[in-house]
Amino acid sequence: MRLTVGYLYTDTGDDGVNLAIAIARATGAALDLVCVVRAVEPDGSPGRAGYEAALVNKAKQWLDEVAADIPDGIEVALHTPVADSFPQCLIDFAVAGKAAMIVVGGTSDGILGKHTLGTISSALTHASPVPVALAPRGYSRVDIPTITTLTVAVPTAESKDTPLPFALALAGEGKLNLRLLSLVSHDDLSGDDEESAEVRSRHIAAAEANLAVAAQSCGGTSGIESLVADGNTLEEALEELRWGPGDVVVIGSGRLAPPRRAFLGSTSARILKNTDAPIIVVPKGFTP
Repeated sequence: MRLTVGYLYTDTGDDGVNLAIAIARATGAALDLVCVVRAVEPDGSPGRAGYEAALVNKAKQWLDEVAADIPDGIEVALHTPVADSFPQCLIDFAVAGKAAMIVVGGTSDGILGKHTLGTISSALTHASPVPVALAPRGYSRVDIPTITTLTVAVPTAESKDTPLPFALALAGEGKLNLRLLSLVSHDDLSGDDEESAEVRSRHIAAAEANLAVAAQSCGGTSGIESLVADGNTLEEALEELRWGPGDVVVIGSGRLAPPRRAFLGSTSARILKNTDAPIIVVPKGFTP
């Protein structure tokens, strides 16, 4: 198992590396640290080729610094490809190397501990055929935690695409606890009258039944926890949840995503915005 880790010489670049280290510790994965150097367009100037070579050498120096801090026991390889597009180069590299995931940080102007997509992470979460792991800003600056639990957001409708097969395989790879989560919002309810309470109960019961079906699809795997979080809005439902340092959240792609492509739908984007644990976005129809 290999992880393609996109690196920039920034604090958020370090966030992505820290998350990759945590995943590697849990699963035994090898890391490919990739710092993409933007191609320099030739214009006939004699120094152009030398300038590009200097950029490559600087990228190699940055990766050498990062690699020196990778814990012993984790296999790591360093790469400085030259390309026009950082995200497309990461995708091509991950596909060619049959990576299990692409791992990146967010953007440096986000709120500490939260997810804010930058140019690279946004492009990846809207086009990658490989699952994308996102580190929140400031992830593990002091001590890189041990990942213990995967929480997978199970769609409320059984017919919708689900990231459960990926989460189940990853949990098995790392011997991680698996929690099935259903988020139920009651945006269409008004007031607290008896009828609204009855509808709310039906929503929760339907979510619980859907989680039971999802649990059965796990092949009888023991130790799986199921949880329904509900609120008047999706944001209120998410506020019920408290994430520990060992948690990682797995979400699927929106219904408009093309096959085997990641695409953050409206629900997934709201989960991303309101979650401070690392998140893995699974492409539609992805099978490990």
